[in-house]
Amino acid sequence: ERIGYNMKASALRELSAAELENKLSELKKELFNLKFQHSTNQLENPQRIVAVKKDIARVNTLIRQLELQESK
Repeated sequence: ERIGYNMKASALRELSAAELENKLSELKKELFNLKFQHSTNQLENPQRIVAVKKDIARVNTLIRQLELQESK
């Protein structure tokens, strides 16, 4: 399953902590590949890098929220 452009936070909230970690790993791999394609002038849509960075931030935020809930 691939994340589309700007995955909604509501869809991410339904995932477990382990699923969020997996999603974060996938997004980081995708970002690496996009940056590599960009550096070799093979990237068709540079805005995809921005979208993936925002998705990474969303996932990191939700992971942090789960950590804070667990510590209460």
